[in-house]
Amino acid sequence: MAVTSKRAADAKKFKTEIKRFWDITDIGPISWFLGFQIKRDRKARTLSINQHAYIESLVERFRLTNVKPVSIPMDPNTQYLVEQSPSTPNQVAKMRGMPYSKAIGSVLWLAVVSRPDIAYAVGILSQFVQNLGLAHWEALKQVIIYLNTTKDLWLTFGGRSKTLVEGYCNADWASQKHRHLISGYSFHFRSGAISWSSKKQHIIALSSTKAEYIAQTHAAKEAIWLWNFVEEIRGSKAEPMGINCDNQGAIALAKDNKYHSRTKHIDLCYHFIREAVEDKKISISYIPTNDNLSDVLTKALARPKFEQFVKMLGLGELKGKEQERR
Repeated sequence: MAVTSKRAADAKKFKTEIKRFWDITDIGPISWFLGFQIKRDRKARTLSINQHAYIESLVERFRLTNVKPVSIPMDPNTQYLVEQSPSTPNQVAKMRGMPYSKAIGSVLWLAVVSRPDIAYAVGILSQFVQNLGLAHWEALKQVIIYLNTTKDLWLTFGGRSKTLVEGYCNADWASQKHRHLISGYSFHFRSGAISWSSKKQHIIALSSTKAEYIAQTHAAKEAIWLWNFVEEIRGSKAEPMGINCDNQGAIALAKDNKYHSRTKHIDLCYHFIREAVEDKKISISYIPTNDNLSDVLTKALARPKFEQFVKMLGLGELKGKEQERR
């Protein structure tokens, strides 16, 4: 159990009360929790988390220890398709022994906790758990090798900035063969990501504006939850949660609650974002595509842009004494 409080006395009182009912061991300031390492920098007002030990065990489990390092988790020039799955009994039998589902589950834990940079790759490859092909297995091994290459990256959030929490959202429209849009968002506490998503939507958007509008709605649901959470923690009215988007048309739709013939085909469930904007729970702002870091959650990118967005997500190596473990 992790215990946190604005005042140390309240945390101490809580632990004292718990001891009345259960035997507990108080191991002091948190450093490890659920398999990931935690470091705090009180002077910089930041928290950093890392899963170095978990990644090393993952690499050993799938016998990828001495493999050549890679700099990106997924090749941007390759698409992974259903057609690459086995189509004959012999092909199916050949792939049956591959520990694909175990590997997907293992990297999924990393994608959820501390590594938003692999969220897109894991989402794409998770589609083939039931009928994997050799191309899918090789791509999954690349994700694990990438994690091993970058195991010293820490996800750091907090620090000092004018904005407490803000979000980014994006959509990749019709680039996949299945034509379903892939939406992504990330929300940041000061400098680093605290919540993110890369999701294949069940609908096929008819335009990039509709795709981005749906992505905004997907992000808005998380934004409203965070808005309520911040309001509860602070005990006062929270400012609208900002969401940055790189599509002017989608932003205009979110701010305009009037009926338009060009939007009559969009399901009503996606229009609730307009009410959230009107109620000042969220605000939508434009950001250039090159600065929209949620792009890394919607498609595989070439190394220069990928590394730029990874850094903007709050992933980086800690320097000096902060690199020391245990």
